[in-house]
Amino acid sequence: MVDVKFIRDHAGEVKEAVKNKGINLDVDELLRVDKERVALMRATELFNKSKNELNDRISKAAGNEERKKLIEEGRGLREPDLNRLEEIKRKFDELMVKVPTIPSPDTPIGKSDADNKEIFRWGEPKKFNFEPKTHVELGKYLDILDFDKGTKVGGFRGYYVKNDGVLLAMGIMMYAVHKMVEKGFRPMIPPTLVKGFALFGSGYFKGLEYDPEADEIYEVATSDKELTGETSKDKKFLVGTAEPSLLAYFSDETLDIKDLPVKVCGYSQCYRSEIGSYSKDVKGLYRVHEFMKVEQVALAEADVEKADKLQNEMTGISGEMHEELGLPYRRLQICTGDMSPGKYRAFDIEAWLPGMKRWGETGSASNFLDWQARRLNAKYIDETGEKKYVYMLNNTALPSPRILIAIIENYQTEDGSVVVPEVLRKYIGKEIIKAQR
Repeated sequence: MVDVKFIRDHAGEVKEAVKNKGINLDVDELLRVDKERVALMRATELFNKSKNELNDRISKAAGNEERKKLIEEGRGLREPDLNRLEEIKRKFDELMVKVPTIPSPDTPIGKSDADNKEIFRWGEPKKFNFEPKTHVELGKYLDILDFDKGTKVGGFRGYYVKNDGVLLAMGIMMYAVHKMVEKGFRPMIPPTLVKGFALFGSGYFKGLEYDPEADEIYEVATSDKELTGETSKDKKFLVGTAEPSLLAYFSDETLDIKDLPVKVCGYSQCYRSEIGSYSKDVKGLYRVHEFMKVEQVALAEADVEKADKLQNEMTGISGEMHEELGLPYRRLQICTGDMSPGKYRAFDIEAWLPGMKRWGETGSASNFLDWQARRLNAKYIDETGEKKYVYMLNNTALPSPRILIAIIENYQTEDGSVVVPEVLRKYIGKEIIKAQR
């Protein structure tokens, strides 16, 4: 969320951000609704104050005549339209959730991912003296991936990871967790089944509530039970990343500035409906409904320069892991049209996938400033004793399926074997994955 006072004072800048991010929001309408909301709230406060004062005077009236006179005076008080107040508050909230963070000055202006800007590259796409196979072909040959049985059991985009593929996938996760701990991030295994506030707070609901037609989130249909045995009224959802759970851990908390920045990482299973990508990447591991991932999250003081420095540090760690894995990659700065409303500054990392003959996203890093913190009510006390909202940042450490693709395709040999990157060998216990024939 954006502070409404900021919107009133910087309406022009907000309108520019709305236009550049391609958001369907009329800022002038929001300001009109806000004006009516404030007027109705003030009228309600004034009515209640007058009513309370009158009741006090009635209770202290000297006699019946004075009491009757005061009661008649009370009948003349004009009660505000409370139904209209609730209606306008709802309208205000619906508009406010659409208000974007004004992007950073260095964010490229653009309409789609085609306008994202490459700002760094490490390594070059590997050249083979044979025609490289895709991870789908290699996975079947090595008997480490089974998409046919995955579809049969799990449905569209279902898959099994098998045999040495399991060791490779889990090795990637263990490597990422150890790297994050080495870099000062406290590890967590957070809940993957969460209440709606965690997803709304982190920005994974596009509106006030879950919309199955717009939000790439799975809602759990089965009702839960409370400790009392009663059916829970809370809806539950499966997370698409550890980010919402990690951020919600700090909801309604007030930290001390000496404890900032907070750095945590989370290993989790992730679930995404991919409703907006039903026709994209229909084969293989690139776009699937469930996978594993290690996510970085940081909470920082409200200082843009310090937050930018922290974001650069986080993306640098992901880059370091790509380099240690020997995977050519590039870093893209995300343009306005490819950013979600809350993001101030964002980057993607893409690794080269030789079998697929393309770059593929293997991570994303976002700085939301206080947009998420306002929704989650996460604050800190600064040196002067003032309470402020923290700045919240996130970044993919490593995701299992796409890094698995990158390793399988980049480390393939002509006979269909896959060499294990050196940094993963201690987790996997072998140097090469061969077909078991």
